Amino acid sequence: MSKQLKEIVNQGKLVSDEIIINLLSKRLESGESKGESGFILDDFPRTVRQAEILNDVTDIDLVVNLKLPEQVLIDKCIGRRICSECGKNFNVATIDVKGENGNPDIYMDPLRLPSHCASKLVTRSDDTETVVKQRLAVYTEKNCEFHSTSSFTQLISIWANAEPASGGLLPSPRKLVEFVIPGGIPESLPKLLEALNLNENEEKQSAAV
Repeated sequence: MSKQLKEIVNQGKLVSDEIIINLLSKRLESGESKGESGFILDDFPRTVRQAEILNDVTDIDLVVNLKLPEQVLIDKCIGRRICSECGKNFNVATIDVKGENGNPDIYMDPLRLPSHCASKLVTRSDDTETVVKQRLAVYTEKNCEFHSTSSFTQLISIWANAEPASGGLLPSPRKLVEFVIPGGIPESLPKLLEALNLNENEEKQSAAV
């Protein structure tokens, strides 16, 4: 299975819904049996089918859509490095984008790396410009398909809109937060955590975003 997944990823393609759902179901079942109280899914769901299945099998508290310009995504992916000795991830890219048409400036320093890792950095086999652009093309295609279907509209209605709480007295918090990344981790993380504070009301979440 791992060889099959590696081949798919290295070609910039998406792993099939069947494989993803099978792996995810096993992991969630394992976590529940161990008493885990929750989970975070990164980069999932990617297709309408995945979203439908996820919505059927579990309750989702929050969906976060992180946004960055495509060229920034390409530069960050190409700048990723891994220490061949300790396995830690770093990024050597410097991002300096001037905001246009009302968009904010985006600046990100390279992630600092310890001296003992500097000479042992390697690049992931799928972090080439060709593969990254292929991944983004596939993502864009699926994203357009995702947003153009009635199924997605229904899911967004569940995730994004306030729903009546028990008894219909008060609306529950919205489940979809769209977060435009303003810069590197030191700048973005506090704002993201503020935006995800489920104890705050919706107006404060909107202001943070």
